[in-house]
Amino acid sequence: MTSTAAKAGRKEWIALTVLLLPLLLVSMDMGVLYFALPFISEDLEPTAPQQLWMMDIYGFLLAGLLITMGALGDRIGRRRLLLIGAAAFGVASVAAAFANSPEMLIATRALLGVAGATLMPSTLALIRNLFHDPAQRRTAIAIWTAALTAGATLGPVAGGLLLDHFRWGSAFLLNVPAMVLLLAVGPFLLPEFKDAAAGRLDLVSAALSLVSVLAVIYGIKETAAEGVEPAYLASIVVGLVVGYLFVRRQRTIADPLIDLALFRNRAYGASIAVNVIAAVALMGSALFNTQYMQLVLGMRPLTAAMWSLTVMPGITVALTVSGILAKKVRPGFLICGGLLLSVAGFVVMSRARPGTPLAVVLVGAGLVAAGVLIATTLTAEMVLTSAPPERAGAAGATSETGSELGGALGIAVLGSIADAVYGRDMRAATFDGVPADAVHAANDTLAAASATAGRVSGGAGEHLLDTARDAFTHGMQYATLGGAVLLTLAALGATYLLRGVPVPEEAGRAEQAERVERDGGATIVKTTEGAAVVGANVAEAVGSR
Repeated sequence: MTSTAAKAGRKEWIALTVLLLPLLLVSMDMGVLYFALPFISEDLEPTAPQQLWMMDIYGFLLAGLLITMGALGDRIGRRRLLLIGAAAFGVASVAAAFANSPEMLIATRALLGVAGATLMPSTLALIRNLFHDPAQRRTAIAIWTAALTAGATLGPVAGGLLLDHFRWGSAFLLNVPAMVLLLAVGPFLLPEFKDAAAGRLDLVSAALSLVSVLAVIYGIKETAAEGVEPAYLASIVVGLVVGYLFVRRQRTIADPLIDLALFRNRAYGASIAVNVIAAVALMGSALFNTQYMQLVLGMRPLTAAMWSLTVMPGITVALTVSGILAKKVRPGFLICGGLLLSVAGFVVMSRARPGTPLAVVLVGAGLVAAGVLIATTLTAEMVLTSAPPERAGAAGATSETGSELGGALGIAVLGSIADAVYGRDMRAATFDGVPADAVHAANDTLAAASATAGRVSGGAGEHLLDTARDAFTHGMQYATLGGAVLLTLAALGATYLLRGVPVPEEAGRAEQAERVERDGGATIVKTTEGAAVVGANVAEAVGSR
């Protein structure tokens, strides 16, 4: 017997298009700011700590509040929370565009982070309410996943184009028309959903989750940027301890933010783990790809961003092929294949040297991105449908928090490996005719070496820069190979944990059996099959695209 779920029509697909607007802008925001920062620094003259807070406060609050906002949306209504967040995001964008002091810009960036935390889980949870047919829902989630990646890719391009012609505030005003459109049509196109039986939001749990995520991500990012310091390690430890207290509280209160029983479902727990590791890979790849093009090949940021777009056709082909295979291949094996594709991408990137053609790095980065998207499209569906409908917002927020943590780990772990090799190679080299303080500065990063070499005349400066570029690509080799090892282990783990998830034909029978039982029919044993339905339905939907 097949599912009789109602199929979505034109209205639902238009609603999905509207939902993608805030998603694109939230993921674009950081990339746009990277381009605007030099102009902001010239205009507002922030101190070094203020400049760091301008960059980091958005991501910190976004990551720290995702779990709380996901649970809040389940309680007050997902559409309501989305529209409140869209209004706040638009207002904060206008305020940021016309900020006249570093303090004001930091405050508006903080508000943007809070508003962004309401948008991401709400968009994913509303997809479950819009698309009841499993195949259509999985297609919608595939589009949702691609939009996240597209936003991060388009951010630098949009930022570069705007800042070539307008004041730096235009980078923030880009958000306003999209949010106005969402506020205008959202009430008519988007369904409302909330858990009528949900209790009050536990503010203590909200505070614990915020402190835990903030402390861990802050410690990881600062360690990656500044090196191992007691204060940063203490921040990570404090975050982990507070995280333990958060988990312990969720087990004892009547209305937890996160239903920990979900993690006993292999499809859910394994999907969260895959998302974390996939984010490590994607962020690490983006980090090295960007630095290689700008600092090794000497490209301007906008030129590098435009070249990054050339991998999109290949990613589209890979996703199409995976969709065809998904009709017959179990999701666990397909996720494994996606992660191994990313492994191949890291191996290709590890071959890059200063004189290597740009195509090598682009192919490697494209393979990493394609493999990650194949895997995360499948896991997003598992996360969303493993949870009861009334908990979909919190479940999606947990997945997004894992991705944010994975992104921070990608920069910290893979970036630290590359930095360690770079520093070792630079300290082992000799630079005749270069002042000692210049050599010391160049030993920190390739960016510092590039700036230093420009101030050293003659062949000494060229030798310094060539050596630094060699050291960078040597560090990149070790880091990408380390990433390949991590992804290989993740691929094997995903295959083992998800090996029982069936292909769509088997899943359809199990889903129908569970529906009969839920409606009061025959008693059916569903423990294994019911959990397996989630992942198997993913494969059919990706294939249906």
